[in-house]
Amino acid sequence: MDTDDFDFPLPPERVATAPAERREEARLLVMDRRGGQRKHLRFSDIAGCLRPRSLLVLNDTRVIPARITGRKPTGGAVEFLLTRCISSALVEKGQGQFDELWEALARNLGPAPARHGAIDVGGGVAVTVVEPRGTGRVLVRATGPGTSLMAALEQIGEIPLPPYIEAARRRLGAEAPAVDDRARYQTVYARAAGAVAAPTAGLHFSPALLERLRAAGHEVAFVTLHVGPGTFRPVETADPRAHRLEPERHEISPAAAAAIAGARAEGRPVVAVGTTGVRTLEASARDNDGAVVAGAGETDLYILPGARFEVVTDLVTNFHLPRSTLLMLVAAFAGRENVLAAYGDAIERGYRFYSYGDAMLITGGAA
Repeated sequence: MDTDDFDFPLPPERVATAPAERREEARLLVMDRRGGQRKHLRFSDIAGCLRPRSLLVLNDTRVIPARITGRKPTGGAVEFLLTRCISSALVEKGQGQFDELWEALARNLGPAPARHGAIDVGGGVAVTVVEPRGTGRVLVRATGPGTSLMAALEQIGEIPLPPYIEAARRRLGAEAPAVDDRARYQTVYARAAGAVAAPTAGLHFSPALLERLRAAGHEVAFVTLHVGPGTFRPVETADPRAHRLEPERHEISPAAAAAIAGARAEGRPVVAVGTTGVRTLEASARDNDGAVVAGAGETDLYILPGARFEVVTDLVTNFHLPRSTLLMLVAAFAGRENVLAAYGDAIERGYRFYSYGDAMLITGGAA
């Protein structure tokens, strides 16, 4: 197996810089997992494409406005992408002040980041580098007024869009579409704050579509996996098996575990909405003798062709980057040849790729 096996040519104009005007108006390529047969619809048609009484499992993580910017004492601009809160304390000073440690990715800190002192990032919040951790990673201390940095981020932070969307918008310049990313780079059911990237397969669901799915006899359950920055880290090894994923936090509620167990016992399809849902369910099954069990933890599960899927029978997913771990997971689920053929078909038909792009439904059999 070579990383080059998962490469394909993608014209730059196929990279979506904005979502569909209405969430469920995105295009939908439906593919049979076993035979590779395809049909082309709209996402609003998905209820009729699912097998009877399917259970859809969605990731309800919420993207936090984790990108903050400031200036070093020397005047140079610096940027932090906050990835994980390590510890939090509240110090009583007037109306209260938070004091927190966070892991972060940093840009433009220079060779001695810990010497800069407090960096003002707005809203009275100061960030100090505690220690560098290599490859742009730092441990920072954040202090400021209020109950928490998470609360302050709603005012001072920005939604961290994927690098390929930002690059595509820069190419378009003034012609780039105006998008309310705070609203659209978030699922309508986002609940648990903690992700730095959206579970993008879920971006196509509207409240009305979810109601139509339930009315059609399908069931919906929610799990949580907080998508980390590693989702964008390219596979730089010739052999993809040498690559490693960074651990991401996940949680499965008792209600979700019961719904999944019930669907499996009745032989009903379990439809993962997004690769994050796949990894959450399959990681739990691998850790619990095939059962999906309620609880919280971390997973660095990396799924490559040849893997066995214990829980997931069907998959809703977007179109992914060449040579990416996400594409490899989809290829493991539906076969590399099937997936690359579907991608070639999508490119010829003008489908839009990546986070704000169109979607695929991969069924366990004929839809």
